[in-house]
Amino acid sequence: MVVDSVDPAALAGFWSALLQKPITDEEPGVVEIALTPETDLLFLPVSEGKTVKNRVHLDLASTSPEDRAAVVQRAIGLGARPVDIGQGEVPWTVLADPEGNEFCVLEPREEYRDVGPLAAVVLDTADPSAAAGFWSEASGLPVVAAESGFASLRPRSGPRLELVRVADPRTVKNRVHLDVAPGVDDDQEAEVARLVALGARPVDVGQGDVSWTVLASPEGDEFCVLTPR
Repeated sequence: MVVDSVDPAALAGFWSALLQKPITDEEPGVVEIALTPETDLLFLPVSEGKTVKNRVHLDLASTSPEDRAAVVQRAIGLGARPVDIGQGEVPWTVLADPEGNEFCVLEPREEYRDVGPLAAVVLDTADPSAAAGFWSEASGLPVVAAESGFASLRPRSGPRLELVRVADPRTVKNRVHLDVAPGVDDDQEAEVARLVALGARPVDVGQGDVSWTVLASPEGDEFCVLTPR
């Protein structure tokens, strides 16, 4: 998962402290937190600030009401703030990090009991069922739940990938996006071709000459196909 950042080092410091996960790699303009052996959180520099609600956000897990309250207070102490995105009366707390990226601190849920501090990466979508089919093929994660307004994909360990129905359309390049990586014995061009056949399309977001390929999902959400690893 990649987060556009005005100040990658500062924002990575916030998330490292909040998730209680160390920064595992830091180069000029790029900071990485390894969440699990399969999932990294990367912060990359951009010049433009955030303007609209993110279509991709993080949900944090909690183990008890007291733990949820403690996570919320730790986040606020680190620079987060409560935000109203029209959530109404819900059992979770919606916050924004120091650069305005929304995230949720969930109430205790049995399905997230063993996933660690990060429960899920959540994508807004007009059609969760269709989006789940595409992202399952793209990521290799199985669909473990599917309802009219929600779908969930589960990895072997770590956060789930979840799709939630929203009515508001996509208007700008996503400030938070996903990267997928072929396996060491796979071919990057073949994986790109496979994803295009599933409905993705190449897009230019100003990436220039890079080793990865930028695609958009059938709903237009950008993601990158990395080199095999």
